[in-house]
Amino acid sequence: MTETLFKYIDGGGVIGYVILLLSVLALAYGIAAMLRTRTSQLVPPEQVSAIRTRAQSKEFEVALTECRSAEGDTFLGRIAAAGIDRSLRGPLGGLEARSAMEDAGEDETARLFRAIDSIAVIASVAPLLGLLGTVQGMIGAFETVAGAATKSSSYYETLAYNISIALITTFQGLVVAIPCVMLHSWLRSRIDRAASDAGRALEPLAMALEGEGAASMQPSHLDERASAR
Repeated sequence: MTETLFKYIDGGGVIGYVILLLSVLALAYGIAAMLRTRTSQLVPPEQVSAIRTRAQSKEFEVALTECRSAEGDTFLGRIAAAGIDRSLRGPLGGLEARSAMEDAGEDETARLFRAIDSIAVIASVAPLLGLLGTVQGMIGAFETVAGAATKSSSYYETLAYNISIALITTFQGLVVAIPCVMLHSWLRSRIDRAASDAGRALEPLAMALEGEGAASMQPSHLDERASAR
């Protein structure tokens, strides 16, 4: 079994080792991405509760400070901070808070997607390297056939070696690419799900900020600002 496995690793030549290196990189990127895109990491339940509590008590400045702290610097916290910051910039900022959070959510989601692009690149490059090895092996095989004056034992050995490179590199490329495609698709679904969870978690905050913005448009508030001037 070990000998057979080594044959598949070593049989692809230089291109096979490059594909093997890509598989190691894909594993490292995949583990890092899985840790980075955990729901408990992106949308911590304790932070959801804290933001909702601050929204109910209208402690928006405190909530902003918490979201901008080292502990609150999460996917959810950065989106919430964008909405709260917009609402605190002016009396009508609360009416723009939801759109600010939506924009921040799109930016944060795009940032997470870019972080897993390396896995998609490996999924695309690995089969191409396998195809390159296939072409190399077939060229070698045809050169062996064309250059052999007699069909000695070395002729068949060289011919078989070149054909094996052609087949093994294709096999290696597919073995790396297929899991990478599946992993990349799963990670994208995981990020989309986290974005949806964040949207639902921040709905009470958005409503509270919009309520503050609507309240500032009431005639009594307008009269107070006019008299203050």
